Amino acid sequence: MKVLSLFDGMSCGMIALDRLGIKVDKYYASEIDKYAIQVSQNNYPEIIQIGDVCDIKAEDYQDIDLILSGSPCQGFSFAGKQLAFDDPRSALFFEFIRLLKEIKPKYFLLENVNMKKEFLDVISEQVSSCYPELPFGIERIKINSALVSAQNRVRWYWTNIPDITQPEQRGIVLRDILETNSFENSAETHDTPKQIATAIDVNGHDILKRVYSEDGKSPVVTTCGGGNTEPKVVVQSYREVRTEEAKRLRRESKQKTGKDHTPFRAKKIVPREDGKVGTVTPGLNNDHMISLTRDKDQDVYWRKITPIEAERLQTVPDNYTDCVSTTQRLKCLGMVGRL
Repeated sequence: MKVLSLFDGMSCGMIALDRLGIKVDKYYASEIDKYAIQVSQNNYPEIIQIGDVCDIKAEDYQDIDLILSGSPCQGFSFAGKQLAFDDPRSALFFEFIRLLKEIKPKYFLLENVNMKKEFLDVISEQVSSCYPELPFGIERIKINSALVSAQNRVRWYWTNIPDITQPEQRGIVLRDILETNSFENSAETHDTPKQIATAIDVNGHDILKRVYSEDGKSPVVTTCGGGNTEPKVVVQSYREVRTEEAKRLRRESKQKTGKDHTPFRAKKIVPREDGKVGTVTPGLNNDHMISLTRDKDQDVYWRKITPIEAERLQTVPDNYTDCVSTTQRLKCLGMVGRL
């Protein structure tokens, strides 16, 4: 089989083909992010990198058997601004349509995020127009990755591959993907906090759920450490910390950065009642914080997600991304960057 993967990222399409035991004679990858390409080449050096999708000439790839595509989703996503096709990143979808029409491979598979029905309908119409011989067009298929991972992650698929069925529920939860379950060790307390920072983003919105503050006010994050002990992260309510201290930190941060926010910015990863986590979306840095505590009457302890845990959360092999920096690993895994 000869494969053309558009918006290839770090070649997760190749991971899937490997797991299915499908022999790949040639795999052409269209990608422009140098770190994603580095990860791809480190794991699959035989992959042929062909650069920007806009520069691909269909006549050079007429022998392709399968086109894979997951065009940029920021304009469609409910977590984003929902500019849809007005967002230049999501407008790249039409490059996929161009190549699908001109190459007309035996098979194709398109994936994208959960979005408004009007956007789904446009995509379905465009994809169906590439295969007018199919009387009922191409029907979209909704699959939640929670069936095969610890993450609730609804995605839509368009394909002409026959007999698609829902994956079997594997019952994977957050605890299953952790490198360690020793959150009990994080319950240690220390006398002197090294840092106190309000958990707000650049727009002044609370990032951590208010349920963790009994008084309903914004929570405060305290990073503690002592001696050779690894720093621990504890969520407390404003009631436990002087308001003047929080104001002072905001004031100092604004003087340093010119922005009215504290330097601490993080996204929460906490288990739901079923043990899984919600859809993980990109943060502003690599501070995705994990907690296994849900009860608001208990202390809530946090720590950063590790790259291996992020890989497992996205069903990528352990250390698949270890050839780049931690920040770039998490970016490749969809956890760093602006929407």
